[in-house]
Amino acid sequence: MQIHIEATALPGRTCGPDTDFPGYENIHVGVQRKDRPGELLAPHPGDAPSAAWTLDCVVTPTQDGVEVSGPYVQNRLGGRFVYLSWGTVDDSGLFSMFRRAKLMFSDIAPDVLASAVRTGHLTARLPLSDTKGQPLCGRVRPPVIEWSATGGA
Repeated sequence: MQIHIEATALPGRTCGPDTDFPGYENIHVGVQRKDRPGELLAPHPGDAPSAAWTLDCVVTPTQDGVEVSGPYVQNRLGGRFVYLSWGTVDDSGLFSMFRRAKLMFSDIAPDVLASAVRTGHLTARLPLSDTKGQPLCGRVRPPVIEWSATGGA
């Protein structure tokens, strides 16, 4: 199965400080590889008009439904999920993470996940700015994120 993440409303390459945010410059976002926080799939600059990623995954039937795994699927207490990591990029190209958004598979409606297994494509659509215009972080739940079974990218 492929997971397609389609993101809009990125916060900008520079975000100034706020009460709970120190502010950063040259902001980028990418999908974090499992157990490798410094390894990102296709980082996009924070001022891009949109960002998209496609993750190849394996789906295994279980007694409770299906288990999704793959190189970008995290598996921690509380379930499986994908991290979108926010960080700065310095002049040498080094990415330094400062926050993450967590896309939990447990937030996907069972019928949507079952349909995605049949079609081979699961799509997540979400904005990447929070209500203050800062990089979206924490657990991203519906209705902020919309999960759907799709026919492909």
